Amino acid sequence: MNAGRPEAQGAAPESEASEPAPWRAFDLFAPSDEHALLAESLRAFVDGEVEPQAAQHDREERFNLALFRQAGGLGLLGVTLPERYGGAGMDAVAAVQVLEALSFADPGFGLAVLAHSYLFAHNLWINGNEEQCDRLLPKVASGEHVAGMCMTEPGAGTDVLSMQTRARRDGEGWRLDGVKTYITNGGIDGETLGDVFIVYAATGERSLSAFLVEKGMEGFRLGQKWEDKLGMRASLTAELVFDGVWVPDRNLMGEAGQGTRHMMRNLEIERLTLAAQGLGIAQRSLRVMVDYASERKSFGRPLRDFGQIQRYIAETFAEYRAARAYVYDTARRLSFTKAGQRVDADATKLFAAQMAKRAADAAMQVLGGAGYMGENVVERLWRDAKLLEIGGGTLEAHHKNITKDLSREPSLIG
Repeated sequence: MNAGRPEAQGAAPESEASEPAPWRAFDLFAPSDEHALLAESLRAFVDGEVEPQAAQHDREERFNLALFRQAGGLGLLGVTLPERYGGAGMDAVAAVQVLEALSFADPGFGLAVLAHSYLFAHNLWINGNEEQCDRLLPKVASGEHVAGMCMTEPGAGTDVLSMQTRARRDGEGWRLDGVKTYITNGGIDGETLGDVFIVYAATGERSLSAFLVEKGMEGFRLGQKWEDKLGMRASLTAELVFDGVWVPDRNLMGEAGQGTRHMMRNLEIERLTLAAQGLGIAQRSLRVMVDYASERKSFGRPLRDFGQIQRYIAETFAEYRAARAYVYDTARRLSFTKAGQRVDADATKLFAAQMAKRAADAAMQVLGGAGYMGENVVERLWRDAKLLEIGGGTLEAHHKNITKDLSREPSLIG
């Protein structure tokens, strides 16, 4: 028996204790000095600028354009874009950092940033041409232009190939007709369109193409502004109408018929950043319930002394940490140019979305009546969390995709 030997009792050898192996020092959540600097900048911005305005803009269902442009000035609207376009040239980990931090304070504002930065800007950089990027991305990265992506229609959501928006050849361009709905950043306010959008339209039988549609094009107008949303109220959601909009050939992304491929390629970063929003919601919910359970007393004792409350806190913490590790590990491995990463992108959002909703619900339960009141951030987080189970792919779509991918390639299970 080796009971008397220190290493047999779990003590590390002296060389390991004094000089840890390099891999042990790796920080999954800030893997480089650049990521650590970004994290510090985000903390200052969120604490000083995002948090103070969040409740008011949620109540008023108003998009904070000034704050949005401030984020652009700090480089937060283009962290994955090349520097020549005003971006930071960083990776998917940086994208996750931004969305987790913003969503800790204001998930609605975070959603506006996500739609602008990843549904439009990142999408254009990966799938557009040099002329399109040179012309549009600098103003998008700075926040001078507000951008978004148009896919969902009144009669078509997950089933994208059933969309009714059509584009037909017309001279040296295309004529677009149709309606898109539930478009984040569709309007800056109830009367003003966003500036530029990637619009998916059918150009043939089961064939989609992607077009860059800009404010000012004749026939392009703002339809219904969706009001009284359950959550994410600080991001404007609108209906956009395309009434014979003529779009020149230079605004076609790639070639006709490549829209579905563009869309699928961009879904990975979209779903990963939506999962990051779930992390922010869960982290804030956990912080609130821990603080409240320490301060509030019942029967002369802090709430944290009661097993029922301990269960809410402990299970939320465990799920949050598990989700955070999975999201950041997936981001670390995500390639912007290679396909085949859908299963983890879908699975991170599937898990983080439900985890975030459970976390917000647990926080509301711990706070009781106080959590149900609009003056408490928990009430807002609880409302915001639900969208993550619907937007950017429903839970059911993730179930289908993951099952299909694992059945086709069982080695993905590990």
